[in-house]
Amino acid sequence: MASIILYCRPGFEKECGAEIQEKAAWNEIYGYLELKKNEGLVYFHLNNAEEGDGLLKEMPLRRLIFARQWFLSVIPKLDLPDYNRVEAIAEALGTDWQYADLRMETADTNDGKALSKFCRKLAVPLRQALRKTESLTVKGDNDGAILHALFLSGSEVVLGYSYADNSSLHVMGIPRLKFPNASPSRSTLKLDEAFLHFIPRDEWEERLTSGMNAVDLGAAPGGWTYQLVRRGMMVTSIDNGAMAESLMDTGQVKHRMMDGFKYIPMKQNNYWLVCDMIEKPQRVAKLMAEWLLKGYCKEAMFNLKLPMKGRYQQVNNDLQTMKDMFSEYKVKYELYAKHLYYDREEITVHARLLSPLPTFE
Repeated sequence: MASIILYCRPGFEKECGAEIQEKAAWNEIYGYLELKKNEGLVYFHLNNAEEGDGLLKEMPLRRLIFARQWFLSVIPKLDLPDYNRVEAIAEALGTDWQYADLRMETADTNDGKALSKFCRKLAVPLRQALRKTESLTVKGDNDGAILHALFLSGSEVVLGYSYADNSSLHVMGIPRLKFPNASPSRSTLKLDEAFLHFIPRDEWEERLTSGMNAVDLGAAPGGWTYQLVRRGMMVTSIDNGAMAESLMDTGQVKHRMMDGFKYIPMKQNNYWLVCDMIEKPQRVAKLMAEWLLKGYCKEAMFNLKLPMKGRYQQVNNDLQTMKDMFSEYKVKYELYAKHLYYDREEITVHARLLSPLPTFE
């Protein structure tokens, strides 16, 4: 049986499963779910095994909100012997496929983390063995298929593959970012990861460059403002709370003590709008769309808080609010959302318009 295996944040398996099942059905691909509760793993078992490869190619991973990473498994879970594990894995893989990279992975749990040392030790001899049989290409080849080895324990592994051009760059979809001591809050990692995820590296000089103007709504104490400042931007930070003195001392920050929903910029010279306010998500989504449609900013990066229940449906409703507003004014747009690693009970959304601004009477 072929299965799409997806990684998500532990506790969000239900949302991740509902999403893959719904979007696969849009492509007339069907199957049933097996959820590993609080392990961050979702198994989507396909009714037709032959459809799995096409799904990996045709459905963009970036369109899945709750999935960090995925791969297709077409062989049963492998029980490993106490010895000769490398040989057992190599034999199970055969020589029909050649892979560009090997990812040694575990569940994002305490038990999974305890397995990471075992995986690191096994990775070197396994890579050597697979290169010897030419199942794994030479080091530095980043194109083609990626071999995933998901270890459930030291004696159980699930093998499968994804395509490099439609999968996360990071093992298990988790970037390892270091918290900067100069930042006033850990929320800074959310925006740092968002820029890494949504903005291609080769476009940073155009879209994330020094000298840009930016607005941070709900800024205090300045975790998100810090990410803009460190990139050389001039920032207007809006919040009734106090901003960190270290940010104010840079000379790059203007602090306006007021409600983020009431602030209207005097000039249309802001490139970025960022927002991490604890507010009703539909209200935030509407505000972000208004800023883009009125030309108050060129791009927006923001968080939408999630409810305790009905999270997937609420996310769809919030994003539909923005789509409806853009459609009303007949503008082309780019809108992506992802439950990033450093997010908790929220998703991060990136939006920008791709056509001229509408005319308001």
